[in-house]
Amino acid sequence: MTSEATRILLISGSTRLGSTNTAALRTAQEVAAPGVSTVLDQSLSVLPAFNPDDDHDPLPAPVAALRKAIAAADALLICTPEYAGTLPGSFKNLLDWLVGGTEIAAKPTAWINVAAPGRGGGAHDTLATVLGYVTADVITGACRRLPLARQAVGPDGEVTDLAFREGVAGILAEITAYVASRPAE
Repeated sequence: MTSEATRILLISGSTRLGSTNTAALRTAQEVAAPGVSTVLDQSLSVLPAFNPDDDHDPLPAPVAALRKAIAAADALLICTPEYAGTLPGSFKNLLDWLVGGTEIAAKPTAWINVAAPGRGGGAHDTLATVLGYVTADVITGACRRLPLARQAVGPDGEVTDLAFREGVAGILAEITAYVASRPAE
């Protein structure tokens, strides 16, 4: 790695205002160690519906911005809910926009599953399938289940539970170590 800070793009798969998934990623921003730069992607709700006829230059502005943010990141951390047994449609739409580009190919990627125990498996499986299809470099050890109760989210939108915060900090540390261990491009 050549940059001084590891740049991690945080992508929430939820458009919900009080989303525990987004709260988990806001918490990641809060607990990131020195030398880790995090950016929370805000494009999910503004992306147009995917249409292969529009997947060419010039791309719709929100899609171009998303692809640019992914290209600039050293790694991605995703947190998405499950809806109807799989990924929410809006998040699948985001992923569909990445299929035609190369920005996510070989990009170190991990995810957090904050669903209650026994839930969220469909989203997890679908996410693994799609990330494999776009050839993301999935950091298996950093893909973790950290159940999160809605009442653990404070009024500032961050998680107050110390064990959860430590778990997220551990995931960020694992992503950072993985990125640092990769050969320089």
